[in-house]
Amino acid sequence: MSQKLGEKCDISFIHEDRVKSARKALHDDETTLELSDTFKILSDPTRLNIVLALAREELCVCDIAALLGMTESAISHQLRLLKNFRLVKYRKNGKMAYYSLDDEHIEDLIRIATRHVEEL
Repeated sequence: MSQKLGEKCDISFIHEDRVKSARKALHDDETTLELSDTFKILSDPTRLNIVLALAREELCVCDIAALLGMTESAISHQLRLLKNFRLVKYRKNGKMAYYSLDDEHIEDLIRIATRHVEEL
């Protein structure tokens, strides 16, 4: 792959103060891995659509299946993955299980990412 002019430094020089400052932004390995996994789980369009819908409304598996035109089994599988990553939670009401976002941070993450995409 060819590089465009200005994409690479012409000399090798490390700005120690900038590197030290930037290092403070890095997380420990476990946190970095969990952040990476969160973005990976949301990279699937079906799971992202589920999260978007649940940001608006608490829904049961049947509702989500109807909304996305998928089987209840397929939706249950995706919800299980989202639940394992603490992105969604559920509550039982009799024989029904209603899903919602685990907390407001998930909605914040989606809102900020949406704003970023819309500004492109």
